[in-house]
Amino acid sequence: MSELHITKDLPIGFVDSGLGGLSVLREAVRVMPNEDFIYFGDSANAPYGTKEQEVIRELTFHAVDRLLDYGIKGLAVACNTATSAAVRPLRNRYPELPIVGIEPAIKPAVMNNHGGRILVMATPMTIKQNKYHKLLEQYEAGAEIVSVPCEGLMEFVEEGNIDSDELDTYFDIHLTPYLTENTETIVLGCTHYPFLKHHIRSFLKGRNIALIDGSLGTSLELKRRLEEKGLLKDTENPGSVVIQNSSPKSEMIELSYRLLNMPID
Repeated sequence: MSELHITKDLPIGFVDSGLGGLSVLREAVRVMPNEDFIYFGDSANAPYGTKEQEVIRELTFHAVDRLLDYGIKGLAVACNTATSAAVRPLRNRYPELPIVGIEPAIKPAVMNNHGGRILVMATPMTIKQNKYHKLLEQYEAGAEIVSVPCEGLMEFVEEGNIDSDELDTYFDIHLTPYLTENTETIVLGCTHYPFLKHHIRSFLKGRNIALIDGSLGTSLELKRRLEEKGLLKDTENPGSVVIQNSSPKSEMIELSYRLLNMPID
């Protein structure tokens, strides 16, 4: 394979299984307002979390190759499932490209814990993966961490359903059994879930439970890696965002920009 030609004038690439990675892109735009971004959401093949690891890896590589054809200077794999399946082989194939993945924000949850229970809302596939268990092993001695499998929750975001009575019903079934008086923090362990943060807060009815995710940390790490290689733009002009999606539904692009422009909590 020919060597990549990376310059600071190129955009930063984002890939995700659908729309969830837009929550990371929102933070990246805030952290690097002068940079250009190109985002590819693979909604036609969502969700990745129900697929075999080899299939996930193949889909992720296909999405990344598409962005490389376009031309990018850095890459964020803004999907927990795709990160676990593909980030290491991507770094092996493209060693000169700054690449970051995302993982559930368990570390900051434990670092800021005051003795209460930490719930980690994540897809069943994320919870099953070896990478997730290794992450738990690093921090479970420091706090009570409980995994909450949330099958089907990301689909609410993919459908633009981020504030409805159906969500209350979902949380009653899937979240309430894990809530205790001692619950201190909920980690939103899928990039789709930050778009539901407002509704989760409403569902918790004023309980003093922190909601955290890995979007800011991932964006800051991406900026650090680009800066390290001298790839951040010198201009003070505002950057641009291009969104692409594999879904044939034209409304996916409109929904993507609507989600991207939601205020950051």
